[in-house]
Amino acid sequence: MDALVRPQIKPPESFREGFSFSNSADAIARFPFPFPQDAYAYSVNLEPARSGLPGSVFEHWFDVDEHYLGELEERRLVLEADPGRCRVLPHMEAAEWDAVELIMTRYAQDYPHFFNLKRSGASWSWTNKVTGIQEDFIFGDASTLPCRPLEYIARQAQGDFNLIDQRDGDLFMDGGVITGPADWSLSFDLGMSFREWHRPVPVAHELGVFDRALKYLLNVQVGHPVRRLNWTMTVHPRLDTSPETYPAWAADRSTVTLQNAGNFVHLRVELQLIVRLPRSNALLFSIRTYLISLEDLCSNKAWANRLGKVLQTLPDGIADYKGLARYRGTVMAWLAAVTGQDDGKE
Repeated sequence: MDALVRPQIKPPESFREGFSFSNSADAIARFPFPFPQDAYAYSVNLEPARSGLPGSVFEHWFDVDEHYLGELEERRLVLEADPGRCRVLPHMEAAEWDAVELIMTRYAQDYPHFFNLKRSGASWSWTNKVTGIQEDFIFGDASTLPCRPLEYIARQAQGDFNLIDQRDGDLFMDGGVITGPADWSLSFDLGMSFREWHRPVPVAHELGVFDRALKYLLNVQVGHPVRRLNWTMTVHPRLDTSPETYPAWAADRSTVTLQNAGNFVHLRVELQLIVRLPRSNALLFSIRTYLISLEDLCSNKAWANRLGKVLQTLPDGIADYKGLARYRGTVMAWLAAVTGQDDGKE
């Protein structure tokens, strides 16, 4: 993709019943396929967030793509139904303003055809040309914005955002706007330490993965963010698979068949960016989610072959944790039929 080509933002798509989400050929080509090898392996998989190939999802710290308006509309619907998806503890207000500055600055710098930021001391002027928002406000004065600072900028940004406080040699999830989580809840995790909110993850604790990850993240420096890819699978292109909405999506897992798997099942990849915030010394944890149907993924034969092999080697506990246990076998059989590979069954 040419770096000079602006993302072609689609009209709003639906990430809920009536699903109208789809990927263009460009979106498929730039999808962040998360498997570097054929066999599944647990690792910290953190790396410096250096600028990637022009046009890739790694080119900028915060990726804006064709699904921008659809994701903003989905966030609006979730927050309208459940305002508690935005929660920030009182001591994190400085971190909220840090996040506002970082996202506005990066958006305006990397996508000047969409966003503009003017600053004169504490008097700021923000323009979002995509949504038509124009806001004059006083930086640091929450009364000059229509809602709290983190919510204000999150309503105009793709992905979910956590504010992580660092104290006493540990990290604490002390705020966030989480409207598209992969089966976890900000309301439940708010205030938890790093190991506490990762406690449900199987195997990794015994391998010392989170001990190493915590040590790494405690030493992230201003201006030197890190990133990682995380993945799961989901039925339908649904962003909000939270415990709060479990009744709306849990039954989907029992609807997957060999006939519909290619259209129903989606690989869900999170591009997670962790940035040190300069004023508060907190970390901003950005979780940008990308979805691709099995049919679209199989347009890349190498991806299809590798996904089949990864699913064969996936430990049962991890498959269950990622919600795949009920339909993993069906997906493997579907991939085997498409690729001509053995699905691993006796």
